[in-house]
Amino acid sequence: MSVRRLSPNQPDSFAFSAETLEKAKWWISKYPPGRQQSAVIPILWLVQKQEGWVSEPALRAVAELLGMPVIRVFEVATFYTMFMLEPVGTHALVQVCGTTPCALRGANELMAHCKKRIGPKDHVSADGKFYWQEVECLGACSNAPMAAINDYYYEDLTVESFDKLLDEFAAGRTPPPGSAIGRQGSAPEGGPLTLQDPKLYDGSAAKPIKNIPNAEPKAKAKKEPAA
Repeated sequence: MSVRRLSPNQPDSFAFSAETLEKAKWWISKYPPGRQQSAVIPILWLVQKQEGWVSEPALRAVAELLGMPVIRVFEVATFYTMFMLEPVGTHALVQVCGTTPCALRGANELMAHCKKRIGPKDHVSADGKFYWQEVECLGACSNAPMAAINDYYYEDLTVESFDKLLDEFAAGRTPPPGSAIGRQGSAPEGGPLTLQDPKLYDGSAAKPIKNIPNAEPKAKAKKEPAA
């Protein structure tokens, strides 16, 4: 298991934005009194959406908000790899899947392109816009190779299509997620081969359900009086 540590470069302070604090209180309200610590993961995620990463001052602020020991919040943040413990790019956090299905279909070439265009992995790019890392399986194996960029999956990538995506993010735009070759979900390339009849989806093929009369309850047999 890899060791995850906080970045040596930390801000002096952290403050919840009004929007983040409102959402955090909504999450806390979902749990019974005395169980507000159960909201630690969604609140850490809100912090990351606000800042781009989770700093040490932010961890302490979350602990204070939830009334829990700071070390418990540290444990959660360092255990789950969804939480970034150092600053990331302002425009795109690029997570390239390097597990076997993606590796067999070109993930190594995507990562080589990241190194060439963005720089070393696990570091912010020179222009501050990008940060990339190799991650384990993201569950889109049939559409390999793929990468998660910020909040979305981009699949069926080639170096060329991947580079165009990076151009879009560099310009401050968010390109539509999904397959770069127009694949429908995880259907075969070229389109689905089964369940192609539109009637299967518009309800016209559904058979009406016949009314079933209510069954009359059976009368209980009367007990004969004792002799």
